[in-house]
This record gives sequence, C-alpha cells and structure tokens, in this order.
Amino acid sequence: MADLTSNFIGIKSPNPFWLASAPPTDKEYNVRRAFEAGWGGVVWKTLGSEGPPIVNVSGPRYGAIWGSDRRLMGLNNIELITDRPLEVNLREIKSVKRDYPDRALVISLMVPCDEESWKDILKRIEDTEADGVELNFGCPHGMAERGMGSAVGQVPEYIEMVTRWVKQYSRMPCIVKLTPNVTSILPPAMAAKRGGADAVSLINTVKSITNVDLDAFSPFPTIDGKGSHGGYCGPAVKPIALNMVAEIARHHETRGLPISGIGGVTTWRDAAEFMALGSGNVQVCTAAMTYGFKVVQEMISGLSQYLDEKEMALSDLVGRAVPNFVEWQDLNLNYVTKARIDQDACIKCGRCYAACEDTSHQAIAMKPGRVFEVKDDECVACNLCVNVCPVENCITMETLPLGALDERTGRRVEPYANWTTHPNNPMAVKAAE
Repeated sequence: MADLTSNFIGIKSPNPFWLASAPPTDKEYNVRRAFEAGWGGVVWKTLGSEGPPIVNVSGPRYGAIWGSDRRLMGLNNIELITDRPLEVNLREIKSVKRDYPDRALVISLMVPCDEESWKDILKRIEDTEADGVELNFGCPHGMAERGMGSAVGQVPEYIEMVTRWVKQYSRMPCIVKLTPNVTSILPPAMAAKRGGADAVSLINTVKSITNVDLDAFSPFPTIDGKGSHGGYCGPAVKPIALNMVAEIARHHETRGLPISGIGGVTTWRDAAEFMALGSGNVQVCTAAMTYGFKVVQEMISGLSQYLDEKEMALSDLVGRAVPNFVEWQDLNLNYVTKARIDQDACIKCGRCYAACEDTSHQAIAMKPGRVFEVKDDECVACNLCVNVCPVENCITMETLPLGALDERTGRRVEPYANWTTHPNNPMAVKAAE
C-alpha cells in the first residue's frame, strides 16, 4: 500500500486524516476510540478560558438536510465550545498524547480577544505535550455573539493581532481556522500569514438555518419554541470549501501557506480532491458523526489504492490541480464538446429532453419510440443533460477537434457562435485569436 505518512508543518501522523475540532473530539474516551479506529490525528474540541461557564442547551443541538434517499447531506449545529472544565481537558489531553505518541494531537483554542487571556491559556497548555494549537476564528454561533469565533475571523486585523500573540507566547505550531462567512477568504488568510501562522485550516461551519417547523413556526432545532442560527457542515458544504482552499493555494500572496482542508470530507475521493487543490491534510467531522469512527478505514484504503494506481506519492498529490484552477477569462473558448446519448443504456425516462427543452437550448429531439437524440447544431455543451440523467455514463460529452468535419452534421466544428462573436462579449476577440 502507498505510504500515507503525513508531516504537516512538522506535525507527524501515520496518515493525513484528522478528526476536526467538534463533538467527536470532546473527551478522552472519544479520542482513544478514534485512534484505535485508525485516525492519524485529532483536533481536540475547542477549549476556552476559565471565565463565565459555557452552558450548552439540553434540548436538540442539530438540524439536518437529507437527500431523497434519507442520506445525510448537512448538519446545522448549535453546540458551543467544550463545557467541560479546562483542567479536566488538559489532563486528558496529556494522558492521550502519552499513550499515542505517533498520532497528531492539536488543541483548538478560543478565548476573549485580549493579550492576557491568550498568554494565560497558552501557558497552561504547554505541558500537555500536544503537537500544536488551532485558533478557532470560525465558529458562527453562540461564541461570535461574545466577540469570539467568527467575530474575530471576519476582521483581518484581529486575526493578525491574535496570531502574533500566539506565536510570541507559544512554542507550538499554530494553525488558524478560518470562517467561510466572509466575502472573500483571501484577506483573512493573508492576515494569518502576516501574523506568523504556520498554516490555516478551512472551512469552519457556514452560518445557517436548515429548516423551519411549519406548525410551531420556529427554526430547527427548536428549544422551547424558539430556534437560532447554527453552523452548517457536511457533504453539502464541500463545493464552498474546495473553492476557498483553492483560492488560497493559488493566490500569489498566500501560495505556499500550508492548508488543512475541512468541509464535507466523506470518502477518500473527497480527501484526494482537497489535497489536489492544495490541502496538506484533511479534517473530518460529519462523516464520523454519521458513520462512526471506522469510516476512516475506507478513506485510508481508498487513498492508498488510488496513489498506487497513479504511481504517485502523497506529497505529489498535494496541489496537483492548482495550476488548472484559472479565472473564467482564461478558459479556452475554442474547446468544443457535444453531448452523446448511449441508446443501449438509455431507459427512455425523458429527463434529458425535458430539462433541455424547457430550461436550456432545445438541443435534444424526442423521436418515435421515445428515442432521444442530440441536435449538434443547437447543443452548446452545457452538460445539463449529463447531470440530470439517472443512468451513470448514459450521456457523455465528446470532444470535437476545432475545424474537423462533424460526420453527424456534415459541417466543420466551430465554437458556439453566441459565445465567440456576440458584440457584447469581451472575450470574442480573444476567442477569434
């Protein structure tokens, strides 16, 4: 099997799969079970200072979004940082690290935004022998209202300031966890880098309301007739996370800043996509909460097999797709594809026809016997038919060389005229070149 040994900012672990700071990493019992299941590391659930006690709700803490097959697509979480005493957490962290020296153990921190509070908690965690700290600048609920979490993560100047304090008062590698609840992820990432962060992790949860009880007229989860916004996570946030990770990986001011990717990692393939877009490792939460800790075993075996088949080292995968992530105007407008329907695989459901006829370019004809064929002259290769077809690989996109004779139409292949010749299209000149 491929070697999955990870060295992320000097923190070594047997594989790049870490559990994210969240309910699964709240106590020693959970973390020991996670390590026994095979996780390479954990980020301990966020610790706070010994100020006013953290009190979580004793009613429901999660809202959910499901797919049509009841598969969990996303969780809305209103749980706060740990409500267990700081000294208990620190004692358990030290015990776990002593017994699992080969695993990564990072401590997530969130305290008030003043220098003394950070100096104090950093001093108290030094003797745990943990491998690093992660600064929770992302939590969008509960703590943000107290001037912490995403309230800090949305202000680049605060990120830089606190990161400098942490680097000044701690020997540990410092990971800054970024919030997605911003217009652009780049200013916060740049601020973390200026402050001396060894890495960033992202994304934290997305501020959200998943659904509303239409009898009680209250958002879920409902606590005594009332609801609140929470943090959304799970497979549904993966596209948002991938984009933000890639933006940091490719930007000239943040390129080279190590990234721990978070957001909807459920399979080895998800993890590989994050790594290809620049993540040095990945953190997982919702998948473990849905399927249990042993889900990591599929991730390990799947990624190992993929790397073996590609004859690629883990380090070669990291950032492999970043050069191919470009701005829209840098796409090749002379690249032409057309949809093709495999008649043997087609189940004649008509979804492709309905979608294209009603909402796209009227490029699919329905012939007698419910036979569906693509009209090349009208097809703009939008890919909608591929995405709505319920049969995998029944509809595919065929690349046609520019200038070649299309045997189906008897015409030479040209770019779609509306894109390349419209007078209001600023790319028309470039496409013509």
